[in-house]
Amino acid sequence: MSVTIKAAPRLPGFNATDKDVERMIRVDHAGEYGAVQIYRGQLAILGHTATGETIKHMQRQEEEHLARFDELIADHGVRPTALAPVWNVAGYALGAVTALMGEKAAMACTAAVEEVIDEHYARQAASLQKDGEANVALRETIEKFREDEIAHRATAIEHGAEEAPGYRVLSEAIKAGCRLAIKLSERI
Repeated sequence: MSVTIKAAPRLPGFNATDKDVERMIRVDHAGEYGAVQIYRGQLAILGHTATGETIKHMQRQEEEHLARFDELIADHGVRPTALAPVWNVAGYALGAVTALMGEKAAMACTAAVEEVIDEHYARQAASLQKDGEANVALRETIEKFREDEIAHRATAIEHGAEEAPGYRVLSEAIKAGCRLAIKLSERI
C-alpha cells in the first residue's frame, strides 16, 4: 500500500529553505540509521533462519541508504541528530524483541516502520516537487529510497506480517514510536 500525499501549497517564490533541507537530511539520516539497527537486532535472533536471508537483503539496502545520507550530511554540513545513541539502542532492541516474538512479529515490525517511512518520504518528495529544479537531487534520492521502503513493506506482508499475534496493537505502537522519532530527530 503506497500512499499519495500532497504537500501544503507554497506561495510563489517560496522554496524549501536551507533549514527545511537540513531537517530533511537530518531526520532521513536518523531514520536510515535506525532501520539498519532494527535489522541488526532482527538478524541477531533470526539470522540463521530462512527469513534471515530476506532480512539481510533489506538491511543491505538500508545500509546503502544510510551511506548516501552520510554523504548528504557531509556535503550539506548538516548536524546529525543528537539522538543517534538513543536510536542505536532503541532500533536494535525493537528489532531483537520483535524477532524474539517470532518471524511474523519481526515482519510486522518491518511493515509498520516502512508504512510510516513511506508516508514520511511521500510528504518530503511532494514538498520538494514544488521547488522545481531546486533540490532535485535530494528529491530523486528520497523517491528512490521510498520505492525500496515500499518494497520492504510488501515483502514483510508477503512473509506473514499481518498474521503476527496482536498485529494491530503491535503495528500501531511501532508506528506511533516511529512518528515520534521523526518529530524529535528533525530538530534535536
